[in-house]
Amino acid sequence: MDLLPWRDAWQHALYGAGGFYRGDGGPARHFITSTHEPLGATFAEGVLALADREGATHVVDVGAGRGELVTALHRLRPGLRLTAVDVVARPPGLPADVAWLVSPGGADLPDALRDLHDVLVVAHEWLDVVPCTVAEVGRDGALRTVLVDPATGTESLSDPLAGPDLAWCAQHWCLEGPAAGTRVEVGLTRDRAWAGLLSRVRSGTALAVDYGHTRATRPATGTLVGYRDGTTVPPVPDGTCDLTAHVAVDSLEQDERTTQREALLGLGLTASTPPLGLARTDPPAYLTGLARASAVTALTARRGLGDFHWVLRRIPDPRTRPGA
Repeated sequence: MDLLPWRDAWQHALYGAGGFYRGDGGPARHFITSTHEPLGATFAEGVLALADREGATHVVDVGAGRGELVTALHRLRPGLRLTAVDVVARPPGLPADVAWLVSPGGADLPDALRDLHDVLVVAHEWLDVVPCTVAEVGRDGALRTVLVDPATGTESLSDPLAGPDLAWCAQHWCLEGPAAGTRVEVGLTRDRAWAGLLSRVRSGTALAVDYGHTRATRPATGTLVGYRDGTTVPPVPDGTCDLTAHVAVDSLEQDERTTQREALLGLGLTASTPPLGLARTDPPAYLTGLARASAVTALTARRGLGDFHWVLRRIPDPRTRPGA
């Protein structure tokens, strides 16, 4: 069998010809995120509130799936400039004034995504599917690259980790005394992908929303997992399932990090239910209010979507900097 480093097999499985993210139906066919209905419209409210707070006049959605978030944003604020980025061609039915850019996939971004001004860039569950090196401590105590058979998921340990990946682990992980079998998903490619996205922004704010961990909470067994048809499955890089691993959120360049729960509540979203009297005077409005309250509850739930990390990096307008 032909074994590849996990990072290479992962890249091809998701973004190669016939890769998972190029399949019919997109991610929403296999799993629901905060950007998908029935939560998407309420999540979009939070994004708009953040855009307003940050003074953004343009919202860019990186890893846009089939345009669910930008469609919800357009519905709420038709005049807002919107751009979506994903690996597939423009989806049918996307509002005509929403721009669509085709990305190569993974950490790579389209050349046309650059010189962004007064922008809010949203990378929602993008970094967790940027492939990274997977490493494991061998019986000899050395941290070694994990190889995988793309057809079966069978793994083997290879050479000791070296170079920038090892340097990342020295800074952001524990290299002293981990037991054999301890694994780490090396966050260097995610850090570089995030830095590459930030380099496209001339002024504005970038937001990464993802599940993740910090140095103190990195799982000893790793987090790599597959998803298919709404169910977790073994991570086999054969193109038939999503492959995702939690993000080392503390290693990303950032100005602010909080939870989705704290962020959305701080932006004014509340789970308060509509007054019961509205059920008699305006039943449709009452049901809409109940649905929105339910969505806020789900988006801010502990041990659920509310625990997602919001990582923000602000790029000030060079024209407003002292001495400019």
